[in-house]
Amino acid sequence: MVLVWILVATALNSFLALIGGISLLIKKAHFEKLIFVMISFSAGALLSGAFLHLIPEALESIEKDLLFIIVFVGFCSFFLIERFLHWHHCHEGHCKVHPISWLITIGDTIHNFVDGTIITASFLVSIPFGFLTTALIIAHELPQELGDFAILVHSGVKKRRALLMNFISQTACIFGALLSYFLLISNDLTVFLLPFAAGGFIYISASDLIPELHREASLKKSLASFIIFIAGVLFIFSLKLLFG
Repeated sequence: MVLVWILVATALNSFLALIGGISLLIKKAHFEKLIFVMISFSAGALLSGAFLHLIPEALESIEKDLLFIIVFVGFCSFFLIERFLHWHHCHEGHCKVHPISWLITIGDTIHNFVDGTIITASFLVSIPFGFLTTALIIAHELPQELGDFAILVHSGVKKRRALLMNFISQTACIFGALLSYFLLISNDLTVFLLPFAAGGFIYISASDLIPELHREASLKKSLASFIIFIAGVLFIFSLKLLFG
């Protein structure tokens, strides 16, 4: 019965990826404004998620020096991935689809895999605790998935393909849950993914999203983007204060 609840929880979490489908019902001009908002929000949420959620959680199990080495390795790995994708997909400096579309998918896949292992561990403690953990993860994932979808579309990915990429990435939660349940992946192994994902999220936010915000020439829109960025930071910070 525990396994059934784990599958239900992770499947529900996976279908959050389809939240971006609401954009198909929104006019293009309105959706472009929504993208601007969500990129600003996601930049703050990803950066604060790395520093306030992933790194502190990993610090409970990994020695400090080793942890920051892994964060740095994650940052550099995403840098190398982006450079490879630029070389492989871009010609004469022009990219139809910005490499960030793949970076955000890779980082989110790792994060979702870890979420799956956390959900499994929570249900193995008790079913009520599993429900609580799933609710907290969904509360965090909902705005992030809409933000990820906006980033993919902004980078040049077609809307339907962006939905599919988001959904496939989100199903990593199910695989993480099943692997941790059947193969008994140790927490020591899983926890190393947290700082690696943190390094990736720091890179994406600092190197791709924030520079996009700097492209805005209007002072009014720039101030608005900064306020929304802070809102993303405060959202993660509030979750940290409420649920630890």
